[in-house]
Amino acid sequence: MTDKTQLIPTTAELMRLRAVAAGLERPDVIVRGGLVLSPGTEEWLERDILIAGRHIATLTPWGHVTGAGRELDARGSWVVPGFIDAHLHVEYTNLTPGQLARVSVPRGTTTVLTDPNAAANVWGPEGMDYMLTTGAPFHIFQQVSPTTPASTTLERGGAVIPEETVLTRLHDDVTATLGEGNPFDLGEVSTARFREALVAGRRITGHTAAQSHETLWSYLSAGVGDDHNAATVEEVLERTRLGAMVTVMGSSLADNTVPLFADLDAVAPALRHMCFCADDKHALDLSGQGHIDHHVRQAVRFGVDPVLAYRMATAQPAHYYRLDQVLGLLAPSRLADLQIIPDLAEVQPTTVMVAGSVVARDGRAVFDVDDEVPAWTRDSIRLPEVIDPALLRVSADTPRARVRAMEMYDGYFKRAFEAELPVAGGAVQCDTATDVLKIAVIDRHHAEPLAGIGFVRGFGLRRGAIAISMNCPNMNIAVVGADDASMLRAVEEIRAMGGGFVTVDGDDVLARVELPVGGMMSDAPFEQTAAALEHAHAVTAALGCPIPSPYIILSFVGLYVVPDLGVTERGLVDTFSQEVVDVLLPGPVHACGHTDADRHP
Repeated sequence: MTDKTQLIPTTAELMRLRAVAAGLERPDVIVRGGLVLSPGTEEWLERDILIAGRHIATLTPWGHVTGAGRELDARGSWVVPGFIDAHLHVEYTNLTPGQLARVSVPRGTTTVLTDPNAAANVWGPEGMDYMLTTGAPFHIFQQVSPTTPASTTLERGGAVIPEETVLTRLHDDVTATLGEGNPFDLGEVSTARFREALVAGRRITGHTAAQSHETLWSYLSAGVGDDHNAATVEEVLERTRLGAMVTVMGSSLADNTVPLFADLDAVAPALRHMCFCADDKHALDLSGQGHIDHHVRQAVRFGVDPVLAYRMATAQPAHYYRLDQVLGLLAPSRLADLQIIPDLAEVQPTTVMVAGSVVARDGRAVFDVDDEVPAWTRDSIRLPEVIDPALLRVSADTPRARVRAMEMYDGYFKRAFEAELPVAGGAVQCDTATDVLKIAVIDRHHAEPLAGIGFVRGFGLRRGAIAISMNCPNMNIAVVGADDASMLRAVEEIRAMGGGFVTVDGDDVLARVELPVGGMMSDAPFEQTAAALEHAHAVTAALGCPIPSPYIILSFVGLYVVPDLGVTERGLVDTFSQEVVDVLLPGPVHACGHTDADRHP
């Protein structure tokens, strides 16, 4: 667990740093001959970095100090701070914190700000603490999950986090921000939560759900200070003009680096008020595409000045999230978290240091992960002993039925539409010819026969089903399929695995990704989890699914704080009214309210 105070030099450490900077003592390490990212200006400095213990003593001109206990040769390379991920859910990497460190630290990401809302829903406060804990050289700061459950009427949920616990955690030394909350909740409880964050001196992480004008203004007026949903230049400019930090998301759901940096002239006024986050990025994409190094590569590829691109990954988030006194800068008294990079465009560090120690070389960790996985984190799938097939049934007494449905677009956003579906035996059927499949969210916390049903377009399955045990936000089972029998078979396989992802075709299980830690993560080496995901994605594509990462997209179909519709174990939810609505029509469905053509073509 990363307590900010513990990263600040002790009095003894400060005494030594001052002595080394004054030339009275030899540094432990000199990083020599590199071009160093300036902590305060947009320039590359010809500097050596003097390190004493965990911290940087000072920066000197090349060759000013002739000896040290150890030297790292940075000649011909650039030296930059460790990257900061400003908003991440560790659980959605499908890795435990230590395994995430193994994949991310060698790529230069040494600090993450994480909202453990999934762990909170499964395990409560103890789970939130678990997601902040690893013995690996990796800084994890908390974004306090504000709503568990997010609604007491729209979902049954799992664990319940008392409001007092949320308010108290805002004052913890490990806390960087209040986590993302529902932008459609204007109530007194949420408003008091925002105020407590402001009193505690914490930033407030925003999830603006593509809102504009009054709904956006109302959200930001509560003190919400950043947004990782902005996916168009217009959204970025609207938010930064209101003083918000835009945290550019590059996740397995959507990569906003492409639309934002592709129009560099238009977005240029906001670049110095932007930073980066992965948000929801699974192990396969982290190991292949990269973590925050991916964002930097993209920014440089699209023409952002490299010195600014690297500041967006380091100094800008450090300053904004009030971490700059301890990390994010190559400056005196800060932690010696740094990386040596031979090619600014490739962003592949040859050496990574954390707190003055070399922890990775040439893309590989040189540390071991031996974190204990508590027994209570396993066996978290609780279903009725027998699942009645009627749980998935949508009854109708006409030959065809009209239903409310949702279409996936732009990652995890859903566009409402109406569909006419066949009815057989008094039950509404899927229509694979028009790609309208059934989705169900099933309670997995209380062993109760509770399920919400909807219909969705975008998964493209010609047959079979896929299921997961980490529907956002409450971590229930979500399953989408072409027929009820395949859907039930997938759910039973989730039970048998103790949680994870599965693809089935009728009775045949085609692929499994076992995630026994809370039904969300694997403590196996990240290489194994990435390989299992790669195979499962390929098998699911063979059934007709066009989505590159179908399981993580399925995780968010139920999300009811993102327009237009969502599904919980209690039913189909209209996002804007925050009410459960009928799946069958006729009946009113509220307009989504969007006017942005880029988001709603």
